[in-house]
Amino acid sequence: MSKLRRKENIEGWIGISPWLIGFILFQLIPIGMSLYMSFTDWHITRGASWIGLENYKNMFHTQDFWISLRVTTLYSIMAVPLYLVAGLILSLLLNVNTRWSHFFRTMYYMPSVISGVASAILWIWLFNPEFGLINYFLRLLGIKGPRWLFDEKWALPAIVLMGLWGIGGNAIIYLAGLRNIPSVLYEAAEIDGANPIQCFFKITLPLLTPTIFFVLVTGIIGSFQVFTQAYLMTNGGPNKATLFYILYLYNEAFRGQRMGYGSALAWFLALIILTLTLLVFKSSPLWVYYEGERRGEAR
Repeated sequence: MSKLRRKENIEGWIGISPWLIGFILFQLIPIGMSLYMSFTDWHITRGASWIGLENYKNMFHTQDFWISLRVTTLYSIMAVPLYLVAGLILSLLLNVNTRWSHFFRTMYYMPSVISGVASAILWIWLFNPEFGLINYFLRLLGIKGPRWLFDEKWALPAIVLMGLWGIGGNAIIYLAGLRNIPSVLYEAAEIDGANPIQCFFKITLPLLTPTIFFVLVTGIIGSFQVFTQAYLMTNGGPNKATLFYILYLYNEAFRGQRMGYGSALAWFLALIILTLTLLVFKSSPLWVYYEGERRGEAR
């Protein structure tokens, strides 16, 4: 290695050293400690003792573990497709250039950057069965609204409905994908007599599949990490109808001071998310269209 190349390498390592040190101290080491703690019986008030796989065995014999896994899975099944489709529809509407386009894009995106605590407090009021705004408008229509967060059957759908508040983030991502679709394709299709529906299914949707793929993966990961809404709005109730997995993990690790068991729950969740993500990646060649790859195959 020449002296100049050696100097460039040293300067490069010095340049990334703040990030590298931060990654090792605040991510890599805590991850390693969490993995170690998952094999121990460690309460905050006393030392850790090695128990092997006992934490992983015990979680499968705990009723609340299965309840939290079921609640989170149901939420994911309801929320991910809904947010995927709703974000796409909203992006198609925002893609229309009008005088107020920038205003509406900003307004729809703003809820996605608002604090989760502030959003939860707002929706607690909206979902209140007595004086909430949603039931107020339903009463004007002659409809008796449900008790929402106070009803075991409606609490989880209410949190799913609340999630529509933040689909502006997905819509902006979709909008970026829509803007990358060449306009000449639509012009050629229009010359051939294609109608808007045919253009959507033959041009827009196939070329948007890489964006849909990204939103799907991040949506699945996010659906298994719901915490703030359940913690502030229902605390897992009523009757554990909103006991999400992360909330259960928090209760065991911090309220119950069972850090070892909480770490095991965290690693099991990581395994679930990793498995689902790999399955989506494995399925992507069947439905994700990459224009560059198609051109390479044609050549």
